[in-house]
Amino acid sequence: MSARVESVSRAGEHGVSKLPAELIELIAGHGVAGDAHAGVTVKHRSRVAKDPTQPNLRQVHLIHAELFDAIAPLGHRVAPGELGENILTRGINLLALPADSELRIGESAVVRVTGLRNPCAQIEAFQSGLLAQMVEKRADGALVRKAGVMGIVLNGGRVRPGDSIEISLPEGPHRPLGPV
Repeated sequence: MSARVESVSRAGEHGVSKLPAELIELIAGHGVAGDAHAGVTVKHRSRVAKDPTQPNLRQVHLIHAELFDAIAPLGHRVAPGELGENILTRGINLLALPADSELRIGESAVVRVTGLRNPCAQIEAFQSGLLAQMVEKRADGALVRKAGVMGIVLNGGRVRPGDSIEISLPEGPHRPLGPV
């Protein structure tokens, strides 16, 4: 199966969930047009409180649909957009990508993966027990964050459900994704 877009979502106000849309417009250096998290500088409220001038490495949020498939049998039904993702993917292991991987989505959009989404208490408030499914503690004590990846828009364009996703890995030694 080739990598593709399952759904797209955006929200003009801050909150956990975003509204599914027929398409979203990605703007280079900015993010998703009309989305509360778009901008050159950080928009996540807790990060703004610490330093509102830091660069926005979280312009676009992507989650793999396979995560929703895996948690459904555990009683956690999550619809597209409900965990705040802008792009729901299928057929790509987002969490295994190295930092700075580039995703060409649709005809012209390019997103550079900057890091992992750090699941927060809002997920638990959205659905009891869901936060525990988004974070796993390995035997060595390390945390595995499963709530998708964040990225910045290198090249703008329209993104729709059904669009293909092509992956370009960075040159040189690959760095694993960390939370951003």
